[in-house]
Amino acid sequence: MHPCDLPEGLLPASALAIDASPTTPLPGAAARPRLLVVDDTPANLALLAHLLDGQYRVQLAPGGAKALELARREPPDLIILDIMMPELDGYAVCRALKADARTAHVPVLFLTALSRPEDESAGFAAGGADFIHKPFNPATVLARVATQLQLKASQDQLRAYNRGLRSALDERLREVDLLREATLHVMVSFAEFRDEDTGHHVKRTQEYVRALGDWLRQQPGSGVTLDDAALELLAKSAPLHDIGKVAIPDGILLKPGRLTTEEFAIMRTHAVRGWEMLQRAAQRMGTSGSDYLRYGMEIARHHHERWDGSGYPDSLAGEAIPLSARLMAVADVYDALISRRPYKAPYPHAEAMAEIIAAAGSHFDPAVVGALRAIEPTVRAIAEHWHD
Repeated sequence: MHPCDLPEGLLPASALAIDASPTTPLPGAAARPRLLVVDDTPANLALLAHLLDGQYRVQLAPGGAKALELARREPPDLIILDIMMPELDGYAVCRALKADARTAHVPVLFLTALSRPEDESAGFAAGGADFIHKPFNPATVLARVATQLQLKASQDQLRAYNRGLRSALDERLREVDLLREATLHVMVSFAEFRDEDTGHHVKRTQEYVRALGDWLRQQPGSGVTLDDAALELLAKSAPLHDIGKVAIPDGILLKPGRLTTEEFAIMRTHAVRGWEMLQRAAQRMGTSGSDYLRYGMEIARHHHERWDGSGYPDSLAGEAIPLSARLMAVADVYDALISRRPYKAPYPHAEAMAEIIAAAGSHFDPAVVGALRAIEPTVRAIAEHWHD
């Protein structure tokens, strides 16, 4: 007896929720599209298996729950799905399939005796691709299956092409990031090369800034909203704070003693000079360059501003000073205090901290000074690790 001639409910159990193809695939069988047919009526499953098995690998499921299990285990190329089923109807199964990234792109052909316009609207709203109406015409079934498989093959090709483009773009962006970092490194190295007294000052201040920003952003109500990427970019930009010193004459920059009033006025121009250099670089790099160098420009120009407005070059006060520059101000002065210079001996850590704390609210942002006190062991560890 052919399975199509069996009464409903008498389809052999071995035909349910199994692959209806031969156990040993014929040559080329692996290339045939795989279909999942879902219906709670065994006779319908048998009929569709008989119709489709010649061209496709057919898997059968007697209900919605089994269909979801099979589809998630190994997504098929297409699903023929009955609507009127107990427990989970076809609409619910289709919505679950479309909500799962593993099966969202699998086309669903609804199999139904329902013919009202609102039934079709509900099917399309659930994510269905088309309808096969009962009683179905075998030629119509085959044509609609072939059409949907061709469409899916084209969409799969397009998605693969887009993935390739995305991968190539990611690689180019990675190369751009590496080039930017190399450019920053060259600029910072040039500035360090001109200043014989810096030693590891650049590295220490970079790590102080990173630690201060990280502590502040974790404090409720601090108003600091740096995410990981922004904090990393800020820390990378910190070494640019004195980039403008490349424009200062050697006789002033390398003078082994205190500067005269006139010399100090020239030295102070390094803040604006550094900002101008980075601004020109950003303009050449376009919009992305402006974003990338924003923290560097802020720090270079404003790290000598003071909380009370008595700093330079713009006499900014309070929170008008960019956060990046407020962090850099504390980091820069603390490190200058603990470092040996031709005109002074290094301060012990405790004395340097006392100087910073005393200047909170006048020279420095009190919140940043509070952060310095909170991470004092970390600051000391950085200073010791990168000791000159």
